[in-house]
Amino acid sequence: NKHKPWIETTYHGIVTENDDKVLLDPPLIALDKDAPLRYAESFEVTLTEEGEICGFRIHGQNVPFEAVVLDKSTGEGVIRTKDKLDCELQKEHTFTIQAYDCGEGPDGANMKKSHKATVHIQVNDINEYSPVFKEKSYKATVIEGKKYDSILKVEAVDADCSFQFSQICNYEIVTPDVPFTIDKDGFIKNTEKLSYGKERMYKLTVTAYDCGKNRASEDVLVKISVKPTCKPSWQGFNKRIEYEPGTGSLALFPSMHLETCDEPITSIQANIELETNHIGKGCDRDTYSEKSLHKLCGASSGTVELLPAPSSSANWTVGLPTDNGHDSDQVFEFNGTQAIKVPDGMVSTSLKEPFTISVWMRHGPGAHEKETILCNSDKTEMNRHHYSLYVHNCRLILLLRQDPSEAENYKPAEFHWKLDQVCDKEWHHYVLNVEFPTVSLFVDGTTFEPFLVTEDYPLHASKIETQLTIGACWQGGNARMAQFFRGNLAGLMIRSGKLENKNVIDCLYTCKEGLDVQLPEEVASAVKVEFNPNQSSLTVEGDDIDAFDKVMQHISYLNSRQFPTPGIRHLRISTTVKCFSEESCVTVPDTEGYVMVLQPEEPKISLSGIDHFARSAAEFESQEGVTLFPELRIVSTITREVEADTESEAAEGADDDPTVQETMVSEEIMHNLDTCEVTVVGDELDGEHESLEVDMSQLQQHGLEMSSSNLGLVITGVNTMANYEQVLHLIRYKNWHTEALFDRKFKLICSELNGRYISNDFKVEVNVIHTANPVEHANNAMVQPNFINPVHHASVDLSGHNLVNAHQASVVPSAATIVIVVCVSFLVFMIILGVFRIRAAHQRTMRDQENGKENEMDWDDSALTITVNPMEV
Repeated sequence: NKHKPWIETTYHGIVTENDDKVLLDPPLIALDKDAPLRYAESFEVTLTEEGEICGFRIHGQNVPFEAVVLDKSTGEGVIRTKDKLDCELQKEHTFTIQAYDCGEGPDGANMKKSHKATVHIQVNDINEYSPVFKEKSYKATVIEGKKYDSILKVEAVDADCSFQFSQICNYEIVTPDVPFTIDKDGFIKNTEKLSYGKERMYKLTVTAYDCGKNRASEDVLVKISVKPTCKPSWQGFNKRIEYEPGTGSLALFPSMHLETCDEPITSIQANIELETNHIGKGCDRDTYSEKSLHKLCGASSGTVELLPAPSSSANWTVGLPTDNGHDSDQVFEFNGTQAIKVPDGMVSTSLKEPFTISVWMRHGPGAHEKETILCNSDKTEMNRHHYSLYVHNCRLILLLRQDPSEAENYKPAEFHWKLDQVCDKEWHHYVLNVEFPTVSLFVDGTTFEPFLVTEDYPLHASKIETQLTIGACWQGGNARMAQFFRGNLAGLMIRSGKLENKNVIDCLYTCKEGLDVQLPEEVASAVKVEFNPNQSSLTVEGDDIDAFDKVMQHISYLNSRQFPTPGIRHLRISTTVKCFSEESCVTVPDTEGYVMVLQPEEPKISLSGIDHFARSAAEFESQEGVTLFPELRIVSTITREVEADTESEAAEGADDDPTVQETMVSEEIMHNLDTCEVTVVGDELDGEHESLEVDMSQLQQHGLEMSSSNLGLVITGVNTMANYEQVLHLIRYKNWHTEALFDRKFKLICSELNGRYISNDFKVEVNVIHTANPVEHANNAMVQPNFINPVHHASVDLSGHNLVNAHQASVVPSAATIVIVVCVSFLVFMIILGVFRIRAAHQRTMRDQENGKENEMDWDDSALTITVNPMEV
């Protein structure tokens, strides 16, 4: 055994994960040049001939392979795995191998070993794993209207060790009919421009395949949100904001913020406008009469209202179209053909004393002719204008012609103001303070100086009376109207001898609704806020967006009226921003919305008390007279809807009428009144022998005024219901010629807010009780009962007094005594006759009995027709 076995120096092998046989290149063969020995054998392999290969030995640590001799004589062998291999754990194995022969002799002595050869074995992969996505889900956000090259990337991995089976060869969107596609690398993009209005979020299911065509074990969810195109604007603004009357201040923009699309902003300015021009005379104000408003604002007395609401005492405005003054102020329309004459004596203005003219006016661009608001001119013969207020070519002009004087000098006669307000078709408040030779004009509380003052001679002396007109000027020489006004007027007032101070003017113009803001302390120094005079608009300026947003969120709407005018108030936000880069600076569009002032709960004003009573004639003729409303009660209630208690409803049972509104409750409220009118029902009052009177000192104490006519009396002024009750309790009816009077009826109506809310008609009937003997008249008046009937009881029928005619009422006392004696005698006679008939009843026939009953009924009737109570005689 002279030679060593020989093998290749290097081997390369391949084995598959699920196989134990290794394919080697070159094959494993050991060669030996020694002759074979028959007795040569080894402890591992016994060779029958010298030179045979007994085995192979593998060197290495934890080598999962073994080498086996297939043919000793040829030296052919194989390498195989001890256990199944895992390519994912180890893809390649390297170790050394050595062959040895069988040696000499039967005990294998002198065994020879070959050199060590290196073996490289690669473990081939099988596709045992499926792709797995790296994330449980994917999210992305896109902006509408944009087509993306790539929105996001999904990625899956495969645990297989080989390139073929570990690589992801394909991705696929499983969800059908979606505007997205995915490429082999997992990039998703949209196939069309997306719309936020069409779909705000897409949910896609995506799967993956490896190169061995294994599908992912679990598909993945992809959420793609569509974001509206970023447009700089105010976000979180509710366009309709409902305001419930009586709730105080209401935040208009509680959740609003400014979206700037990440553009760096250096400053922001926002102007918030509350449009109320269509409400009343430019905004919501108290709708009392102009005279009452002047008094509420602290104006002095002596005001003459030239455009009052039509009534029995002021009827010269009846022919003018109005809005009826229900939900808003009483305004009058002049269409260029209408004018009214103010009754003589209403105004006594002397230019030697200061006086004030105030008016609300809405006027648009008109013809190039004079349009007269107020004019005092000659009533007959001539056409001289003593003073007038008119508009001409968007100018307001006041004409003041001086009365004749000793000095025939030029004096200021016409004062001209050029004003945009005259022709802008909006309501404006004009106040002219005249203290000759100077005139001050206030428009909406702001002072304006005349741009032109012309002079003229005083008027010539004349005894011609003057005529005061509104809406045109009276031409006395032609006996016709001229210079007609086209527009709307309201609250035309003249006050002689007193000047309106600035506080009164501001009070008359101030709105009861407007914008308000309570600045948070942390942003008060960072933001500047400015209001216009009537708080219908405000401007906010700042450079900190967060602070700016907080201020905007604290802007509120406030209406302090108890019964505001319902309807829409438009809102507009105009915003200007400045950026670091003017070229790329954003533009914020105007934002519009509206405040809806809901209909207030309408109060129901109820008048109640004694509606039918009788008094003696002496009381009517007395100095005090008869109190008409001794127990009058004024109550105002509103009907409010409340949430029904479900438990109480269940307890009431299911048999209740389902039509009954169990959720409506009546609630008493307190508010003011501005008018109460007492009118006579039937014939007008005859001033020669009857009157309605009231304590004037009590009226003045409560700041109320009274006007009377032959139809009744009217009490005006804004005051509480309790004070009106006290005054109405004092109204007395006097009649100092009661012989022909047996009853008188009156009607009382009270109202609030210039007729917006009107009470029920409370009617009172007063009966006159006549006594028979005038000598005992005073004593009888003390003891006779007053027939008083509250409203809720049935009234006693006192109509029997009306059966007595005037002739009977005027009979002398002696004749009345004779009539009483005759009646008593007749009564005694009838009683005797009745007793006689009862005794003879059993002897008479049925017909006689019936005749007897009829006669008895006649007797009863005759007793009831007596008009004088014999017990009082």
